[in-house]
Amino acid sequence: MITKARSLQLFFVDGRPDGMLTAEVFNWTGHVLRIPRTQLREGLARKEASYTGVYLLLGEKESQPLAYIGETEELGARLRGHAKQKDWWETAVLITTAANNLHKAHVKYLESRLVEIAYGIRAIELENGNIPPKSSLSEADQANMESFLDTLQMVLPAIRVDMFMDKSRPSSAGPESLSVLQPENMVFVMKTPKHGVEGRAVLQGGEWIVQAGSKARAVWAGNEQSKTHYHTLHAELLANGTLRVEGKHAVFQTDYAFSSPSAAAAILNGRSSNGRLDWKTETDGRTYAKWEVDQLPELELDV
Repeated sequence: MITKARSLQLFFVDGRPDGMLTAEVFNWTGHVLRIPRTQLREGLARKEASYTGVYLLLGEKESQPLAYIGETEELGARLRGHAKQKDWWETAVLITTAANNLHKAHVKYLESRLVEIAYGIRAIELENGNIPPKSSLSEADQANMESFLDTLQMVLPAIRVDMFMDKSRPSSAGPESLSVLQPENMVFVMKTPKHGVEGRAVLQGGEWIVQAGSKARAVWAGNEQSKTHYHTLHAELLANGTLRVEGKHAVFQTDYAFSSPSAAAAILNGRSSNGRLDWKTETDGRTYAKWEVDQLPELELDV
């Protein structure tokens, strides 16, 4: 499948990468506004807060990531209510259109689909009790909303909201299936004999894809200081069935794409790890770091 290039425009309202921002895509009617709770007053003063739209609340409860998805005809009023009633969320994401041309049926459809997608992926716990029913839309309007969703699912990961991003991949049939891979798709292995960890991964299309059957540690072994994003991800993969506990190990049930070799190594080892050194080429045992350097062209310096 050929992916079309798109241009995303991010505007950091106060000049801070972790502050309020807007996101738009050329030739897309949608508009996304991310508001940290600490800037809720300023965010609700923006015109988008008076629009009809869908919203996400993101935060943690009992040290576990949590999200809520809702829809409303006036985003500002709904968020004011949630500010009084829900104390766990830290960030709100407002999804509207630049011309405020979404109506109630549109946003109810979008809310239902987003909850459905999030429950299907199970990358994060939802406070929503169930999947709300879809509104009645014409066939043409449903097609428009699905197109809207396709672009939205590209925008949200760009602003660090990846709860709708499915990183599982169709499982390969085994070592023999690698014969169909392109030559540039390198295969790497990682072993930690002390803990019985054995991983196999393919670098494909810029993704580090750990293959089904790879054995990770069943519990996070890192200290309290290492309980960061990777610890949370390890727990999420166990919860959503990507990893299944079998004795002392957790076995990957499907291929899974990581953003880096260190992310993959951390999940397998159950602690922070330097994946650039832990992963080695299957053919000749070079570390990923060495293999990477070997791929870089020699620079011809002017004398």
